[in-house]
Amino acid sequence: EMLRIFLINGVWMLAFLSFLYIIKEFHFTREGLFLRYLSSCILLIAKKWLARMIMRGFRKRGFNQKHVVVLGNGHLARQYIEDINSNPHLGITIDGYVSKVEKEGLGKNLGAYEDLEQILAGMDVDELVVALEPREIGFIKYAIDCADKEGTRLSLIPLFSDYMPSHVSMNVVNNTKIIDMRATPLDNIGFAALKRLIDIVGSALGLVILSPLLLIVAVGVKLSSPGPILFRQERIGLNKKPFKMLKFRSMRVNDSQETGWSRTDDPRRTKFGSFIRKYSIDELPQLINVLKGEMSLVGPRPEVPYYVRQFKEDVPLYLVRQQVRPGMTGWAQIHGFRGDTSIEDRVAYDIWYIENWSLSLDINILFGTIFGGKFINNEDLGNGRN
Repeated sequence: EMLRIFLINGVWMLAFLSFLYIIKEFHFTREGLFLRYLSSCILLIAKKWLARMIMRGFRKRGFNQKHVVVLGNGHLARQYIEDINSNPHLGITIDGYVSKVEKEGLGKNLGAYEDLEQILAGMDVDELVVALEPREIGFIKYAIDCADKEGTRLSLIPLFSDYMPSHVSMNVVNNTKIIDMRATPLDNIGFAALKRLIDIVGSALGLVILSPLLLIVAVGVKLSSPGPILFRQERIGLNKKPFKMLKFRSMRVNDSQETGWSRTDDPRRTKFGSFIRKYSIDELPQLINVLKGEMSLVGPRPEVPYYVRQFKEDVPLYLVRQQVRPGMTGWAQIHGFRGDTSIEDRVAYDIWYIENWSLSLDINILFGTIFGGKFINNEDLGNGRN
């Protein structure tokens, strides 16, 4: 949200400068315009933050509440009630649940399913949340009819909620509604084009700016041991298509380079190779892969085919990572999951990144990679395990 404020104010400032140029008015200094832009952004952010904090405080004290009744007493109902009770700042009060069987820990039991219409008519309810179990699917139409008759807003927790990602997309084909379980923000052509544009500009600038360093490293690799300067290894990329990923060679030429798992104390490394790997300098030639469109600056790290075939059998959702371009760095990497670390945790962070992609998240990851720190709180973004 802060990034959007800076971007929108930036567009407004460019439009204002264009207007001044057209009418030939130059009574504003560059410093004055910049301070106006900066102060506007800071004041807007402060206003939104203050309003949000005040509202959260009111809601925690029981004001500005939305009153909700839950239909059901199973796993989905319990999970929803516990989530709401643990987040009082949302301003939602659970007035009770509807079920023939009372269960401890769910709050007040308001009656059986058959009493739903009378319950909604006799209470000041803002919303009915249907959290039925698969065996109770027959009550869904009745619940919808009751809510519509009483003019109560209705929300439905899907029976397969535990298997759904955090963001889904709904498609409609005539009378058929289809839920896309693997929809991502990058399915939007505008977001995809923006990310690709940033990749092209970023990789091109990186190659130009870092060219002296690339030359020095190339000479160092050549002098460190016999063999080529660049190491080309087949990796699996977007849509499971293979490509040749480039790295500065950090090891002696060996027979297990296509399947050998790299370790921190790998005896195959040269002294110079250990140095460039320590600071990830060996990854810089991948800017060429990014420029060619085989990789992105940010995304899940690509793996060799040998391990892809192995991990897809053992690690759930492993190949979902191939729905986006692999990256030079990623959400898992800045959290320490690189090299000989947990594949399951790495995949969990990668899946979270794919489902929650945003421009600000990419910027956070790039800053975290370059400066060794994250500029957006994990609690705000999620930790990749949810």
